[in-house]
Amino acid sequence: MAAPIAQYLGTGKRKTSVARVILRPGDGKTWLNGRPLEEYFPRLLHRAQVMSPLKVAGLEGHYDLRVRVHGGGISGQAGAIRHGIARALVEADPNLRVPLKREGFLARDSRVVERKKAGLHKARKAPQFSKR
Repeated sequence: MAAPIAQYLGTGKRKTSVARVILRPGDGKTWLNGRPLEEYFPRLLHRAQVMSPLKVAGLEGHYDLRVRVHGGGISGQAGAIRHGIARALVEADPNLRVPLKREGFLARDSRVVERKKAGLHKARKAPQFSKR
């Protein structure tokens, strides 16, 4: 029987997006919901954000990435993937915890959209006040 391939899992969250990341030793192939990184994130900003934990760890091109991400929008998904990759890297090598934590990649950004309140237009925007 062949030895199982080492793989590391990480779950990342941001706003309402959730990303399940699988990290396997490889040559740097990246698949997001079955599509390549360049196709899933056309913007360079989001691609850079997603790959930043690997860049900080100095492991670009050392791991293959498989990501399932759902919920939210493009920026939230990019943030969730970044969080998931950072968590998976720490599982792969606990020594990376300090540099990744210093960059803030391991912190779950808990900011979410505030709910709309009754009698208001949005969460805080009130109707125009009329004196008479």
